[in-house]
Order: sequence, then C-alpha cells, then structure tokens
Amino acid sequence: MNGTPRRIAILGAGSIGCYLGGHLASVAEVTLIGRPAAMAVLKDRGLTLTTSTAPARWVPPTALRTATHAEAAADADIVLVTVKSADTGIAARNLAPHLSARTVICSFQNGLHNARLLRGALPDHTVLAGMVPYNVIQTEPGRFHRGSGGSLMVDDIPAARDLTAALAQAGLGVQPHTDMPGIQHAKLLMNLNNALNALSGQPLRQQLGQRAFRQCLALCQSEALAAFRAEGVTPARLTPIPPALMPHLLRLPDSLFQRVARRTLAIDAEARSSMWEDLERGRGTEIDHLQGEIVAMAARHSLPAPVSARVVQLVHDAENAPASRRAWTGPDLLFELTTARPAL
Repeated sequence: MNGTPRRIAILGAGSIGCYLGGHLASVAEVTLIGRPAAMAVLKDRGLTLTTSTAPARWVPPTALRTATHAEAAADADIVLVTVKSADTGIAARNLAPHLSARTVICSFQNGLHNARLLRGALPDHTVLAGMVPYNVIQTEPGRFHRGSGGSLMVDDIPAARDLTAALAQAGLGVQPHTDMPGIQHAKLLMNLNNALNALSGQPLRQQLGQRAFRQCLALCQSEALAAFRAEGVTPARLTPIPPALMPHLLRLPDSLFQRVARRTLAIDAEARSSMWEDLERGRGTEIDHLQGEIVAMAARHSLPAPVSARVVQLVHDAENAPASRRAWTGPDLLFELTTARPAL
C-alpha cells in the first residue's frame, strides 16, 4: 500500500462484520457500516471481542469509524460484504455509485450465489468469494463472541493478496483457496445445522451432543448430497471426515460419536447459530439460502427434499409468530421431519 494504511469498509456490520472489523482495526483504517442503533453502541463504547481460548479484546471507539450508509465506503481499498444473503442485491446497488475503480470487494456471506450476484452488479470491480468457518454471536450490545475455530478462506488470485495479508496481520487465520465453489457447498452442508440449532433453542455443543438432533441433520445433509450429485457439484473437504460420510457419522450413538468426532464438538459452551440469534432478536433469517437452497436445487432435478422443505416452513413459522415459537426437543423434531412428505 506504499506506506498508506489500508482502508477497509465492512458493509453489514453485524456479528461477523464486527468481529472481522474489530481485528482488522489493528492493521487498517476500518469503517463499519450497519444499523443505526448498532453503530451508535459502537460509537459510544467501542466493541469487545471474546473467545473461550483467549482474553477479551477491547477495541475503543477511536479505533473505528462507524456509518449507516454505503457511501461511507467511497474511499475504501477493500470492502467486505457481510450482509444477509437476501440483502446482497440492494447492497451492491448502494455500493455501486461510491466505489473507486481500484476497490476490491469480498463476500464473507453464507449461501452459494452472493459473489456471483456482486460480480453481476459491479462488473468493473474485482469481487472475491470468501468463507467464514466459525460462528459469532452478539452476547450483549457491542460484545461479539466467537464460539468455534477454523480459518477464513478466500479466492486464491493475485487481487486477493492485500486482503489475505491484512487478515493474517490482524491475527485472523486465512487460507487462499482455488476451489471456492467447492468450499461454499461444503459450508452450506455444515450450515444446514443452523436452522436445527435455532429450532432447538440450545447451545450448539449441547444440541450436537444429542443423537436425535444429529439424525435430523443427517436427513438434511443426505438430501443436500443427492442434490449436489445431480447438480454435478463436489463439496470440498473441510473436516477430517469426507462430506459423503458425514450423515453416517452423525447417526452414530452418542458415546461413539463423541469419540470419533471430537473436533466436531470442539465448540465452547456459549456458541449458538446465527439463525438462533436472528430469531431471538426478531430478525429475518437466511433459511431460504440454506435448506431453501437445497429445496430449489433438488427441484431442478426432480428430486424430493421433504425434510429440507419442512425445516424451511418451521423456521418461517418461528419468524412469523415469535410469541408462540417452540423449543423443539430432538425426538420431537426428528419425528416431525421423518413424517414430512414431498409436496404434491
């Protein structure tokens, strides 16, 4: 950067965006762009980053810029997009008038299509696909807790080098990767648990420690793997267990699963899915880009996906009627999903 500090804007500064931005503030000029109420908290008290493996890290208000509109990204060298998938189109339209030709954009979002959508809307810019492996939730205003581990992944192309260097310098593990579509499909396979965790109302470690919930996830993953095969997609291997074997692993009895899958359960006691947080805060979820994506993919190939379709409906029911939202037990949810039928 020729001695000039990097300028990094993060559009959609929720839990993931604030966690990344809080770390990057040590090596760059960071602008967090998000909801007015959330940005007011950060402007007043800064943000605190926590994990179960390291001391809390406080980033003072003076170390960050905050904003509520995309025009604040006008001077950025790099823009990280961390909005929900449903908001990608409007995010791109809001960014377009303000970006300089040199700005590199990176999508650190769930879902399969966000980088493609950004490229279509911002054809004069380099758009990178990225993947965040860990979950982050806001445990109180301005405090963001990472509950699991892993390394960020980003397209392995020359235009990504400054971003990967900044992430590494900020202490955020990062791996350039040449097969981001494979990575994103593998992440989608793992993210199918987001909805199940949200429906359970339990911490992730507690929920995944119960065979009935894992059997629910195995049903969802089996539908996803069938749809991937029909689509001609091979998910990358993100864990020691090949993706094709994950449903079999998930169905193991609890004691055997705990021995075989210790890394899968290497999640701290506070960790919950972002979808759980969305339901708790009365926000819309990304279910249509998770199980909903499997339903759509299966339909393209005339495959049934009744389990995924039922999960989509259960989450939408929880969104639409928060006062009567149910905390499902594993056995009850498993019964609900195993009796699901394909739509006629």
